[in-house]
Amino acid sequence: MDSLTQAALGAAVGEAILGKKIGGKAAIIGAVIGTIPDLDVLITPFFTPLEKISIHRGYSHSVLFCILGALLIAYVLSQLKVTKTEAYWRLWVLSFLGLFTHVLLDAFTTYGTQLFLPFTDWRVSFDSINIVDPFYTVPLLAGVLFSVFRFAPDAKRRALPNQIGLLVSTAYLLFTFVNKAHIEDVFAAALAEQDIKYEEILTVPVKVGNMVWYGVANDGEQLHLGKYSMLADNTIDFESFPINEQLLDGLDPELADRMKWFAQGFYTVAQEGRTIRVYNMQCDMQGVRHFGDYKAPTAFYFQIVPEMGGGFELSTGMHPEE
Repeated sequence: MDSLTQAALGAAVGEAILGKKIGGKAAIIGAVIGTIPDLDVLITPFFTPLEKISIHRGYSHSVLFCILGALLIAYVLSQLKVTKTEAYWRLWVLSFLGLFTHVLLDAFTTYGTQLFLPFTDWRVSFDSINIVDPFYTVPLLAGVLFSVFRFAPDAKRRALPNQIGLLVSTAYLLFTFVNKAHIEDVFAAALAEQDIKYEEILTVPVKVGNMVWYGVANDGEQLHLGKYSMLADNTIDFESFPINEQLLDGLDPELADRMKWFAQGFYTVAQEGRTIRVYNMQCDMQGVRHFGDYKAPTAFYFQIVPEMGGGFELSTGMHPEE
């Protein structure tokens, strides 16, 4: 999720655990802890473009990091004046939940979160909520702010707004998970009606409110892309794109493997001269782009230019809106 949402979630966790004891400072501490996993972006400049693909939402987003990181953060908190009187186990719980709720929330979005590193680099991705969705963020943020600023003097009522905010936001998150199952049924019915066979299907929400979705069906040779709005209840018109997996065969094996791993099987490859473009549908769904006779399944792409001697130049690009 976006940084504001992660900070709000961390603040809500901090307020829930220590708000009654140390006041608004608990929310501040929680907000800081809740943003720590995303600090992995600070080290990406030290890696190659190919390595960067695996860095974000990597080790800093793993369960092991949450456990070990919480030990260190709890120790630091135990040395601070404002929290040194609190039991170490309580500080560890605060630290762990601040980190773990961040990585768990990220798993509900696209891109994928490597929760189980270093044991496996399998990327957990529920794809049920957009990276920015005020319907989740606003109740969470409002609950924290009301607890900290409106009900701070009232110890008995202080916790209630924050608890309501957490309850409402969590209920919405669970709704997106259930709604996704409904959306998959809608796409499956549309594919069957149009006699499109497929092996796997990916559904991804776009915009806010969980009402507009893209669906991608993979039949092994082509991807079939469609868009559905719950508000319009539109007929889904699918556009098909050849996967062209063979275009990756002559590339560096590690590069080809990482491209496939990152896309989790939902990608297409196109070639123009020596340049190869890989469109990753798992982490980017912006709709079909048309340029004369050229049609791309989405806007963002990885661009690969093979070099003499077996090397390659990897960069990214973006097709403009029509």
